Amino acid sequence: MGVDLRQVVAGILTITMFVMLGQMLHRDYFDAVQVQGDAHDIVFHGSKVALKEDGLVRSSEGPWMENSHQLKPCWSISQPDEEVSSKGYVTFSLTNGPEYHISQITDAVMVAKHLGATLVLPDIRGSKPGDEMNFEDIYDVDKLVKSLESVVKVVKKLPSHVSLRDIAIVKVPTRVAEDYIKEHIDPIFKSKGNIRVTTYFPSVNLRKSSLDGETDPVSCLAMFGSLELQPGVNDLVESMIQRLKTHSKNSDGRFIAIDLRVEILEKKNCRETGAAGSKTCYNAQEIALFLRKLGFGGDTTIYLTQPRWESSLNILKDIFPKTFTKEAIVPEDKKSKYLELENSEYENVIDFYISSRSDVFVPAIPGLFYANTVGKRIALGKPQVLVPAEISGTSGLSTDYISPYISKKNHLAYSCFC
Repeated sequence: MGVDLRQVVAGILTITMFVMLGQMLHRDYFDAVQVQGDAHDIVFHGSKVALKEDGLVRSSEGPWMENSHQLKPCWSISQPDEEVSSKGYVTFSLTNGPEYHISQITDAVMVAKHLGATLVLPDIRGSKPGDEMNFEDIYDVDKLVKSLESVVKVVKKLPSHVSLRDIAIVKVPTRVAEDYIKEHIDPIFKSKGNIRVTTYFPSVNLRKSSLDGETDPVSCLAMFGSLELQPGVNDLVESMIQRLKTHSKNSDGRFIAIDLRVEILEKKNCRETGAAGSKTCYNAQEIALFLRKLGFGGDTTIYLTQPRWESSLNILKDIFPKTFTKEAIVPEDKKSKYLELENSEYENVIDFYISSRSDVFVPAIPGLFYANTVGKRIALGKPQVLVPAEISGTSGLSTDYISPYISKKNHLAYSCFC
């Protein structure tokens, strides 16, 4: 009995379909994460926010959005007729990474300005005891001093005649306002003459509120116009961005940055929020499926904030082979200085500034890194921040997942830029 060629072909096609179905089922499996959360867990509010399709660039490699025009500062601070006077000193430290540094410098400047005090250049402290760096190791001192010269006087060191015993430690809430300073801090300053400011964070979101009133121009200047990387660190970040762009030739140099750190995910309870398809954080497999269903091709270049490669990230690399952690793209002659030290401040800074400059930013973890990265991106005209969610079906529109910070224009940055 002869073999029907059509039956053979049909059989091969059937087997192929089953293999493809098996692969799809494997990729659609989500591991349940059962770990202890922490007090700073917050939810991505309103993951699905519709935007107009205008500006969306669809290609075989992904739904890339064009950058908008770079915004200009709306704040205006008049130059004083005479040199800014000083009645005492305000000291502080930068801690916990660049996303916190932005808020800490803002609060310290606000306090010094409204007290009429001199600001002392901060040191930078890591998460471990003894992890200390000078401000100029990471940031541009001249830029800071010049940008603030019409607001506060800045000195590099506390004068030798000022005793540490004469400095009162004052805790201030982030986004501290003039009224709070007058009521709670001014009396202490008048009594002691010098204070040390430490910022605490009742909230880690940077949404505008109707209760905020008009944004203080001093706050805008400090938050968006004072901190810049010193030349050596800035050159390193630029070189890493260029390496990522080189890997992205098929997408016109575009790349995605994902804030995904395994150690933090393991400490959080990535639970459902009640909103359809929304969770408090997302693992590598969930992010990979999210991006694939939005239409990003397998040739897409991805940068992860994860310090070193972990096996749990393999699923992401299986779907997007051009996925890199910083150790893969830092120039060899820079690794000993920026990656092989126990102090991780350099690495945190690299992550923050690459995430701010990428064509797409995806926060797998909510918090201040996400909020302040969005602020930087708004100022740079880079609106494509995609908040992940589980997409039912086989595909979704990337414009449905734009961060509400941007789609609703409710980020503090929109009070400072226009």
